Amino acid sequence: MHHATALPRRGLKVLTLVLATAAALAASLAAQAAPNYPFGSHRQAYVSGTLSPSVGRASADQSTASFYRAWKQRYLVAGCKAGDYRVKASTSDAYVVSEGQGYGMLITVMMAGNDPDAQALFDGLHRYNRAHPSVNDPDLLAWAQDSACKNVEGADSATDGDLDIAYALLLADLQWGSGGSINYLSEARKVIAAIRRSNINPNTKLTNLGDWVDSGSPNFYNATRSSDWMLGHFRGFASKLGDSYWTGVLDAHQTLIGKMQGSYAPNTGLLPDFIVNTHSTAKPAPANFLEADTDGWYSWNAGRVPWRIGIDAAVSGDSRSRAAARKLSQWMRGKAGNTPNNIRSGYKLDGTVTENYNSSFFTAPFGVAATVDTDQAWLDKLWTYMANGGTSDYYGDSVKLLSMLAVSNNWLKP
Repeated sequence: MHHATALPRRGLKVLTLVLATAAALAASLAAQAAPNYPFGSHRQAYVSGTLSPSVGRASADQSTASFYRAWKQRYLVAGCKAGDYRVKASTSDAYVVSEGQGYGMLITVMMAGNDPDAQALFDGLHRYNRAHPSVNDPDLLAWAQDSACKNVEGADSATDGDLDIAYALLLADLQWGSGGSINYLSEARKVIAAIRRSNINPNTKLTNLGDWVDSGSPNFYNATRSSDWMLGHFRGFASKLGDSYWTGVLDAHQTLIGKMQGSYAPNTGLLPDFIVNTHSTAKPAPANFLEADTDGWYSWNAGRVPWRIGIDAAVSGDSRSRAAARKLSQWMRGKAGNTPNNIRSGYKLDGTVTENYNSSFFTAPFGVAATVDTDQAWLDKLWTYMANGGTSDYYGDSVKLLSMLAVSNNWLKP
């Protein structure tokens, strides 16, 4: 008899636990605020005259969401602590890199409303980042970790990851507000202050190579990486924080884009991976300046430039961004003979091919630049290339997905 009464009691206890867990889950889902700018709502207007794929928004959204699911399955993985998430880059250097964490945060905050887990994933990426501070500035992210979540390759920051993380935190505040378990706006302010302190050259107002550079190494101190010139991010920091410092940063980069295109790529508009001598007469970096013999060419860093400049042109309408993006788009359209598969994986600034094969990493960003060009057929071909292509690697797939979010009118500004 005694045993018989114990069982229902245990069953009751289990039932109570199940109900409590369900209630906690419901509360956490309720705490995951409904997004203010759900994916596919196209609430963020692009400037008048910006082209969209002819397939229409519903089809473009469907292709983007489908590629997101493939990207998420391949690259978004659990961290080493419960609830943490990281983007699996598996590069030759590291399992996780800060640029990948930034991409993951941008992607998940823009996919909210399509993916019910978006906020939990975003928060997990942020928690992972906060557990890996840079040794030089603890509000920035150490740039690389191994599969066991241990820092590798020196625990300093890389500017591009820091910038995307700050911008994504501002978007999280836009998307969900800052009243939940993470105060996104406060976290964004911390990262932006750290970027100003540690990632911007105080004399030129240009992005530096990371928080590891100092004036004791003038070659690195007066250098910048073109793929870090995130014009829309600087614009967002200025407007959201009401801080004209960032308008000055934006202007410094716009001016340098014009100078580099005019002096070194008048026919192509191509920018080199690295630019040196920014304190006097800026010029493309010499071979093997930091990474490879292609450091002064349009290569594996600068391949992101048509996306970064193009999306600012589409969202802000800035005439300088539009001119720079259009120059790139028009040159490439001619060079590739209106055929996206003919876009090659690297060029000298005069347009000479340096890597004679096609990759989505180099092709997809030209889709973003094409939105501010005037050739609908070229944009449509680039969209078809993106929508119908398979997966490649973390870097190419992440940049392609971000380019698809931009081209499909799902990009956000804070």
